[in-house]
Amino acid sequence: MNRLLIGRRPARALEVLLLLGLAMLPATAQLRLIRGAADYQVYQRGVSNAADIPLYGDAHGNDGKQVEARILRMNPSREERGWTTLGTVTGSRWTGVLAAVPTGGPYAIEIRVAGAEPLVRATNVLVGDLWVLAGQSNMEGVGDLRDLEPGDPRVNSFDMTDTWAPAEEPLHFLAYALDRVHWRSGRNPNQPERLPASMLEEALRNRTKGAGLGLPFANELVKLTGVPIGLLPCAHGGTSMDQWDPAKKEMVGDSLYGSMLRRVQAAGGKVAGVLWYQGESDAGDSAAPLYEEKFRRFIAAVRSDFGQPDLPFYYAQIGLHINPAGHDGWDVVQEAERTLELEIPHVGMVATVDAVLDDRIHASVESLKTIGQRFARLACHQQFPDVAACQGIERGPRPARAERIAPRVIRLECETVNGKLTAAGKMWGFTVVSPGAQQQPEVFKVVRDPANPSALLVHFQEAPVGAQLQLYYSKGRYSYANIVDEADMALPAFGPMPVQ
Repeated sequence: MNRLLIGRRPARALEVLLLLGLAMLPATAQLRLIRGAADYQVYQRGVSNAADIPLYGDAHGNDGKQVEARILRMNPSREERGWTTLGTVTGSRWTGVLAAVPTGGPYAIEIRVAGAEPLVRATNVLVGDLWVLAGQSNMEGVGDLRDLEPGDPRVNSFDMTDTWAPAEEPLHFLAYALDRVHWRSGRNPNQPERLPASMLEEALRNRTKGAGLGLPFANELVKLTGVPIGLLPCAHGGTSMDQWDPAKKEMVGDSLYGSMLRRVQAAGGKVAGVLWYQGESDAGDSAAPLYEEKFRRFIAAVRSDFGQPDLPFYYAQIGLHINPAGHDGWDVVQEAERTLELEIPHVGMVATVDAVLDDRIHASVESLKTIGQRFARLACHQQFPDVAACQGIERGPRPARAERIAPRVIRLECETVNGKLTAAGKMWGFTVVSPGAQQQPEVFKVVRDPANPSALLVHFQEAPVGAQLQLYYSKGRYSYANIVDEADMALPAFGPMPVQ
């Protein structure tokens, strides 16, 4: 927690550390890094599995001299690349690129005027993959701050003040964010204020909620692949698709979408992918029918504005909500999320309907860990086909076909199952509907098909033989559902699915 109280400076301005001693240096030794590497910064690797690191600064009194840099590997310490020329000082300015820095680290980067002692040093620099965390509360993180897993040393975070730091919970801290769209004020909601630094320590000390899925995702993915990860927390609880409207990007830090876009640019401009968990605020009966098209346009806008037309975009299907006030809109949003995965390339969905809740809508710490690990397996499956640990991982069970094989039995066939379908305890979560019937069939047993480990047999009270049936899984806002595969990837909510 205390890292939020230390080193509060713009991530691109190591000069703040240098200015105190700069006045005492001889003119021939003055050197500043204005833009470039920062402690704990993660650079997005390219297709060559390396990153080019642009650097820019000034060196007063050194016109015509060369500026050099070298890369040291840390833990254990050794020289990765010796002194190489970045550029020549012209009009007191210099610029250059550290080309093809290999994926991995941590590295230390040292910069000097040729022949002088190093004056700039950035440490714990990593080259790997950047991931955006966006959406509403279950992505922001509202889990209890207990039983937390520590961050892997290969996972860093571009926190909400635009400062790179080791990743630790809570990743999101809205009240101290750089962009005012995230600020909150109980005194005057129309004039939100950033939490003053004088109140920060007390706020952190008293905070009991804030654990999310981003850190478990990164820990699991780096364990599977060995590729370092930088997280960009951008989520904000309680927000709707309209509040994430891409048309508001020109508002920059006054809009959620604009803030996200600005932070991506500040972190280097390219990312490996986006993790998204949102939809609860759009699941009302009037808003839900509009969700599919809004979400489709949102994904397209993100890819266009990031300049990455095939950007991986992974999202959570909304889970459970204990609310007696209707449920039709909830089913509509869940089904829209399920079917968009089948239509849009380079997207993937993680099911959450089996999550344990801490309250009426928020997943518990343990369930957030599970969901984060599911995101990691999905990314592993889709983006790392050559990594041994990722080979053989499927995206998880997806409903493919429902067939009535007896008067009181429906067989549901699933695809992309890891091993076999299973559950902790009795399999449950299905609803059989006969549209127009006065009395609906009641499910009394669900078992795995002995002839097919990727299929289930749903037994229900007898309905007319010729009746048209529909099958749902996790119908409504709160329906107990517990079916997963052997990789702990859950069956998503679906329905209505026509029964053949």
